[in-house]
Amino acid sequence: MAGGWTRDGAVQDQIDASIDDTVKKARSLLPSGPSLTHCEECGTAIPEARQKAVPGVRLCVACQSVVDEEQKKVTGGINRRASKDSQLR
Repeated sequence: MAGGWTRDGAVQDQIDASIDDTVKKARSLLPSGPSLTHCEECGTAIPEARQKAVPGVRLCVACQSVVDEEQKKVTGGINRRASKDSQLR
């Protein structure tokens, strides 16, 4: 792909770097450490199955859903249209 003043593959390198950054950010948001038995926010008991499924869990499903929705609003989600503008941020 011709990129004008850029070397061949520079656009793909930028896309790959953006993806790597997003993956690193997502991994940093994953809980770690021992799971809590009760939710940090509302105090309800966290089921044992959830504690085993998500190591380091700190919130119940309801509170985690609220946090996830708030994060979607801030980050805007993933652009699946693959528009050039979204790839070259």
